[in-house]
Amino acid sequence: MKHALRLGAGAVVLSAMTALTACGGADSAQSASGKGTATLDMAIASAVIGPKEEVATYSVAKEEGFLTEENLDVKTINTDGSVAAVQAVASGSADITPADASAILAAREKGVPVVAVGGLVQNWPWRIATRPGSDVKSAADLKGKKIGVISLASGSAPYARAFAEDAGLDPQRDVDLVPVGVGSQALSALEGGKVDALALYTQAYTTLELSGKKFTYLENGERFDGIRSLTYVVRTDTLRKKRDEIIRFLRASYKGLLFSAVNPEAAMRDGYTVFPAILSGKQADDRIKDDTAILEAWVRTAVPAEGEPESYTDWGAVSEAAWNRTAAYMKSSGTIAKAPDLKEMWDDSLLKDVNDFDAAAVISKAKSAAE
Repeated sequence: MKHALRLGAGAVVLSAMTALTACGGADSAQSASGKGTATLDMAIASAVIGPKEEVATYSVAKEEGFLTEENLDVKTINTDGSVAAVQAVASGSADITPADASAILAAREKGVPVVAVGGLVQNWPWRIATRPGSDVKSAADLKGKKIGVISLASGSAPYARAFAEDAGLDPQRDVDLVPVGVGSQALSALEGGKVDALALYTQAYTTLELSGKKFTYLENGERFDGIRSLTYVVRTDTLRKKRDEIIRFLRASYKGLLFSAVNPEAAMRDGYTVFPAILSGKQADDRIKDDTAILEAWVRTAVPAEGEPESYTDWGAVSEAAWNRTAAYMKSSGTIAKAPDLKEMWDDSLLKDVNDFDAAAVISKAKSAAE
């Protein structure tokens, strides 16, 4: 793979990011009553045209009243991938975003003053898939092959490189990364022979499998255990100015995620209300079964791998060991050149207050929505 591809994965965009950091975010619009109603802007890594993280967190928080409980008015803007979402936060166009950890670490290495404040996806969501019957049977068989990634600025690009390296391949020379997007576009690239394999996240494959498509998955190595993906990130000065608002936003988001884990169908219907483009002009009842299954696939990446919702605790927590494994992965994939200073790029001091909510009440609300 050519050096230009590596730059496309983030370095060029992040160089521009550094210049943008002179701009700050807007202050909250506080009312005179009580805690005050605050306005926050959230960057979304891509347009919401299917069930994903914005449905399980933001849509549910909005429609089930969790944002209202926190006296928050949250607006969203769309961007093109996690790097662009972090760029929006860095420029002050947005206050917070759930971005891939690779984009956050790369931004910090470039000197961009952003800080991670809460984890979201905690179970590695990325998989390499081929067509059934493909001559690519193992990671080593990818030598000289083309791997389809969502974009060179998405988390799928560093994952594909790391996967190749894990098999003893040179990720810069032995494989070629080809942007193919997701959904039918990615499927066409694979079935048409434009690429030999895909590097997508779990629910993207679930969407295609529900339409009858079949894939053969290559096994991820142990190096991917414990690596973090989507993580909430803010500017350092936004954290100082809007600490309380960020706490309230995260609390509402994790309430939404808990609700989604208990009642994914109700969560999906909230998603239709907030992001009607998901319906693509169809009726909710015609889509709800498949979309709920897709949303469930995403939720499984964001909640503990074991246990029931009643046992979930420590929302947003990321251990030092997990960050170190994530940084090692990003370094080996070429996303960063050196290990980050965790004290500068990770601030978990908000999480005690973030987790101060009645989980039983959220669970009860989700269960009653099914009645």
